Amino acid sequence: MVRSPIRTYCHLILILFLGWGILLTFSNLPAAALPVYEQRQNHSPDGIGKYYMGREIAQVMGYTGAGWLERPSRETEEKPSQIVPLLNLKPDDVVADIGAGTGYVSFLIAPLLTQGKVLAVDVQPQMLEIIDYFKQEKNIHNVEPILATETNPNLPPESIDLAIFVDAYHELAYPQEVMTEIVKALKPGGRVVLVEYRGENPFIMIKGLHKMTQKQVKKEMQAVGLVYQETKNTLPQQHFLVFAKP
Repeated sequence: MVRSPIRTYCHLILILFLGWGILLTFSNLPAAALPVYEQRQNHSPDGIGKYYMGREIAQVMGYTGAGWLERPSRETEEKPSQIVPLLNLKPDDVVADIGAGTGYVSFLIAPLLTQGKVLAVDVQPQMLEIIDYFKQEKNIHNVEPILATETNPNLPPESIDLAIFVDAYHELAYPQEVMTEIVKALKPGGRVVLVEYRGENPFIMIKGLHKMTQKQVKKEMQAVGLVYQETKNTLPQQHFLVFAKP
């Protein structure tokens, strides 16, 4: 059957109107209604196949890797003790160490908070048990373990002065949800610090998904309303990026 040119033309106009209507519908949806993550079948063996803002999320280091976090060579390789003076802490600050693991960084920070405390947040109960053990061994009692979920750090609104992620943010399975809750938990003017291996440097011998570029970090923090303040690159291998809650 041969279609008339007029009928074909009418069908094209109808298709265009339908397409335009769908486009307008999606463009008017709130940001929360639009898909945040993309799942891909073909992905890195070091990732979970889930992508956020173009970045594949890395696999989480399980509690069986606790020995690596506490390795004697860590100070020589990474200089984590140098993180503490960069934080410009006040004695009464409340600091959330997100993805605290064994509490390695929490216990470096805690002695400076003579009137404050560290909330050591992790999704793995086994890691929090290790933190409890170290609290007794080190006789440091202003470190409070907090069991989080994959989407919520379980921190009260406007309760913290600083949230710090040390080699942890890139493993969050739900980064947008977690960071949204972190922003709520920050006091006005509170800060977020991300310490991440420099993704721009191919000579840093860390798996690619466990490194992040400044550009990517800034893009993801901006998405939840945090304002970039500065980057310090005094650590041997890691960026030290600072953001603030307006």
